[in-house]
This record gives sequence, C-alpha cells and structure tokens, in this order.
Amino acid sequence: MKISTIMTRDIVVITTNETLLSVSTLFEHAHFHHLIVVERGKICGVLSDRDFFKASSPFLGTKAERDVDTETLDVKVNKIMSHPPIVLTEDATVMDAIALFDAESISCIPIVDSERKPVGIVSWRDIFHSILQRKAAHEHES
Repeated sequence: MKISTIMTRDIVVITTNETLLSVSTLFEHAHFHHLIVVERGKICGVLSDRDFFKASSPFLGTKAERDVDTETLDVKVNKIMSHPPIVLTEDATVMDAIALFDAESISCIPIVDSERKPVGIVSWRDIFHSILQRKAAHEHES
C-alpha cells in the first residue's frame, strides 16, 4: 500500500526564521504535534511539540516566570528543529515507513514530492489506524 493513501495532507509549514513565540500559538490552538520547516519551499527540518517544550522554559506562564524564561521564546526554529529531516516520497510504501520508524528514533515522517516540497506527513498512529481499519474491513467481509 502506498504511503500517500494514509498520510495526512493537512500539514503546517513554517520557516526557519519563526520564533518559539510564533509557533507556541500553533501548538496551543492546533491539534498538530509536528510542524514542517521549509526554506525556499523545500523541507529542511521538523519541529515537534517535544522539541518546543524542551527548548522553552518550564516557568513560562507561572508566578516564577522571569525575563530569562520569556527570552526562550525568542529562539529561532532553526536552532532547535530536527535536521536534516528523514523523509519519504509519495510513492513509498507503508512498509517503507514502518522500516524507517523501526530504524530511526522519529515520531513522524514528512512526505515530499520529487522537488522535496512537503505534501504530507505520516505518524506511527496513522499506520496503526490504517491497520485497524483494514482489519475491521476484513472481518466485516468474513
């Protein structure tokens, strides 16, 4: 099965110059765990919500917050993103994605076109969901 059949096409793309302050809003209000970082339209990294939380101060928004804590929000995405990104192309298979998840310590795989422009993203949850759907369909047929 092609990865393009299960990937999420609704992706959020940011640039390397974004600050943690600007992406904090995206993580706060969207249900995304990964942002795809591009430069000149081509993928150059991935920023996960975990990367964001590791880089920002745990004292933000608390009574203990100081100026030094607020300054963590000025950090640019390119300083904390995962790069180079581990990607697959649209013609890859679900088995290719499973092999990558097994071999690498990653939580998502951006899907790119032939020009390395992001077109989707797949997580291990997408794969599990696909397997469960196929199993349910098979059981319904039996």
